[in-house]
Amino acid sequence: MKLTFENLTRTLRCSFRLKCPQCGAGALFQRYFKMFTHCAQCNLKFERESGYFIGAMYLNYGATVLIAFPSYFLIETFTAIPFFLNLSIWTLFSAIFPILFYRYSKSLWLNFDYMFSA
Repeated sequence: MKLTFENLTRTLRCSFRLKCPQCGAGALFQRYFKMFTHCAQCNLKFERESGYFIGAMYLNYGATVLIAFPSYFLIETFTAIPFFLNLSIWTLFSAIFPILFYRYSKSLWLNFDYMFSA
């Protein structure tokens, strides 16, 4: 599949709706941390091999750092919030955000892999 604006928007739409990259209709997750093995609509296998979703961990870590690191310094520079409060806020964020973004990082990884390999 070629990288076009339409393909990119479809990939992002499926990713953030937590849908199958092939059909766009099947759900990816049974429960919050449990993925289906295959799409119920088109039977696409989600985990291609053992360790397939390690890249999703990198996405999750990268998103956390890209938000927390500059935000910490922006708040430190432009507000009068005490150092320890600012540090505490972003430490707490760095602990909670990856849990909330977990499903989306796996979905983004799967959908982008499908877009580039299909």
